[in-house]
Amino acid sequence: VTGVQTCALPIFLTMNLSYKRAIVFAPHTDDGEFGCGGTIARLVESGCEVFYVAFSACQQSVLKEFPPDVLITEVKAATKILGIAPENLVLFDYEVRTFNYRRQEILEDIIRLKNNIKPDLVIIPSINDIHQDHYTISNEGIRAFKFSTILCYEMPWNNLSFTTTCFVKLSGDNINRKIKALEQYKSQQHRSYANADFIRSLAKVRGVQISTEFAEVFEVVRTIY
Repeated sequence: VTGVQTCALPIFLTMNLSYKRAIVFAPHTDDGEFGCGGTIARLVESGCEVFYVAFSACQQSVLKEFPPDVLITEVKAATKILGIAPENLVLFDYEVRTFNYRRQEILEDIIRLKNNIKPDLVIIPSINDIHQDHYTISNEGIRAFKFSTILCYEMPWNNLSFTTTCFVKLSGDNINRKIKALEQYKSQQHRSYANADFIRSLAKVRGVQISTEFAEVFEVVRTIY
C-alpha cells in the first residue's frame, strides 16, 4: 500500500496487491462478490490465495420458486469463476437477520479462521453498513483482526456514508469476472443492484476518481506495512 497525505485532507491509498493470503468475509452469500468481486479476481490473478467466508445462505429469505439451499449452489459457482479454490470457501449456517444475537459465537468462528488461515489482508463490510448482519460481521471482524490490515468494501444500498480512502484499479477482465460471478445468483436477480449495467457503471465512477477505467473502493480501518 502506498499513501500520500496532505494537511487537512483525507489519505487516499491505492493497493499494490502484494498480499500472499487474503480473507473475505461475506455476511450472506453474494455480499463479497458485490462488494469486492473485482478485487478478488485481481488478488487471485496476482498470486494471492483468497479465502471466502459466508456466514449465511439466507434460506429463510429465498424466494419460494427456488429451493431453500439455492444460494449454497450459487456461491460455489460464483467463487469458482473468481478463481477461489473450492477448499477455500467456508460456509456457516447462521440464520439471516439474527447475527447480533450470536455475536460471541461468530467472534469465536472468526478467531478460529484467523488462527488457521493467518491472512495478511482482511476484507469486511463497511463499519457504516446499516444492515444488522453486516454490521455485526464488521464489528466482530475488527475485534478479531485488530492487529491486521483491514479494508471495508462498498455496498451503496446499505451505506449511509462511505469514506473512499483506498482504491483498487481493475481491468476489464476483472470486472467481467465479477459480473459473470454475480450472474450465477439466479435467485437474486430481482435485486435492483443485481445487474451488469449498475456493476459496470459503479466501477467506472470509482475509476474516474483515480483516472483509470475501472476500480473498486474501500474504507481503510488499518494498514500494516
